[in-house]
Amino acid sequence: MKRFHVHVAVKDLESNIRFYSALFGAEPTVTKTDYAKWMVDDPRINFAISERGARTGVNHLGLQVDSDEELEQLRVQAQHADLAAAAEKNVSCCYARGNKYWYTDPQGVAWETYHTLEEVEFFRSDADERERSDTAAASSCCGPSTATSAHSERRTDSACC
Repeated sequence: MKRFHVHVAVKDLESNIRFYSALFGAEPTVTKTDYAKWMVDDPRINFAISERGARTGVNHLGLQVDSDEELEQLRVQAQHADLAAAAEKNVSCCYARGNKYWYTDPQGVAWETYHTLEEVEFFRSDADERERSDTAAASSCCGPSTATSAHSERRTDSACC
């Protein structure tokens, strides 16, 4: 079964946690110093916020699936629509490890389709990222580094989810 995913970059995590907890009628299922996530069943949504974005607002949208088979079905659907997919296999980002594909819609909005394999203790896969103070590099995680058109591939050198 699919779950709609929204990731929003915010300036003040605590005030946003209060707001979205009231909106969803539930506390986050994951809370970190720079990130929070709600796995809401009604409506079925994976809603995440983080203070890592260079800009505030919607960072990206997506569809979370329960298996790699479902993930490949979505990739085939996108391929039939001539959408270029940037694959990321076994990557860690947003405190989770998984497989995913990135697409860019005609407006330049980044979309990810993904299957989460497990939770991890760090925000992104680069172990040294935890030790770096380069906020530009750290903020590229959980969003595309480049989103240009519906048919262009997303650069994966500095972004992870």
